[in-house]
Amino acid sequence: MSGDATILHADLDAFYASVEQRDNPRLRGRSVIVGGGVVLAASYEAKACGIRTAMGGGQARRLCPQAIVLPPRMSAYVEASRAVFAVFADTAPVVEALSIDEAFLDVSGLERITGTPIEIAARLRRDVLARVGLPITVGVASTKFLAKVASGVAKPDGLLRVAPGSELAFLHPLAIERLWGVGAVTARKLRDEAITTVGEVARLTESDLVSIVGRASGRHLHALAHNRDPRRVRPRRRRASIGAQHALGRSRKSAAEIDAALLGLVDRVTRRMRASQRAGRTVVLRLRFGDYTRATRSHTLTHATAHTQTILATARALLATAMPMIERRGLTLVGVAVTNLGSNAAVQLVLPFERDPGLALDTAIDDVRERFGSGSLTRAVLLGRDHRPSVPLLPD
Repeated sequence: MSGDATILHADLDAFYASVEQRDNPRLRGRSVIVGGGVVLAASYEAKACGIRTAMGGGQARRLCPQAIVLPPRMSAYVEASRAVFAVFADTAPVVEALSIDEAFLDVSGLERITGTPIEIAARLRRDVLARVGLPITVGVASTKFLAKVASGVAKPDGLLRVAPGSELAFLHPLAIERLWGVGAVTARKLRDEAITTVGEVARLTESDLVSIVGRASGRHLHALAHNRDPRRVRPRRRRASIGAQHALGRSRKSAAEIDAALLGLVDRVTRRMRASQRAGRTVVLRLRFGDYTRATRSHTLTHATAHTQTILATARALLATAMPMIERRGLTLVGVAVTNLGSNAAVQLVLPFERDPGLALDTAIDDVRERFGSGSLTRAVLLGRDHRPSVPLLPD
């Protein structure tokens, strides 16, 4: 597929770590890891030591003992993200957010107004640096897939345009891991067949690929290897779920410590739901055990709600069903999400048609935190605990 290279993929470099280095000049040029129990982000200096996102904290510190390990500051990252997306909105009329730190931009039709796509991309990078103080990499191409690949190749702090007509010449020499959907398992299957580059994938028939990696993956990879990606840049739909997760570390945690982590997550998730005027029916509990296996539990309520106590009671019930597994294997991460979301304003009230007094209390607490800061009110059970900030589950 070839066409005008008018799609930009903009991706902040080592986002959390870059915010920390921006806010503390003493961290610049040094190895920085954000997250203790699990690596949430690593500066490029830390990545040079082999540190990768989602790596266990202990392994990361062994690989890079000189690294500075910092707890996450989600409020700072959210503020920086909002500032960057304001730059995106000033740059292009159509922006599709992928996560807190990356987006697609469609700049077609802007050449006579603001410049060529490569000029717009260069100006975007300058504006993000000047207005937000963060480095950002931009890929420019004719498809969303290839723009994302281009930004990945250009990292860190780079700009790369794949000229129309040169797409396959650029794409085919790249390693198979550059294809969306090729993780460790799929890569191993392909490499077992001596397939190591995108070009070698492209030379296979679709049926050959299907026989190696399965029907869905085979068809998907065959299309991408030929740069067939008809998707347009579209503003994202309202998120399908709101959730957060908390890394507990490798040490054994008591039932009380796990419950405190769960309470903190539910408190944060329901506050975000109310802030965005959303209510949900399905509560999802996500667990990662000490042996790296995972489990998911869910329960669908009769009525949609954003009430903290209702969602907490449901999450606790789900946790109780998993306690035998937790006792055997240990627990290293817990996550909570609420799905089946709708507008909170449109929720049908339960008889006798009165607002739940508990929800009124939640709203009052939200008002205090909004006015005086998120730390102005803390649940008693969390006082004195090492309860690090939770991390939003992104993208949904």
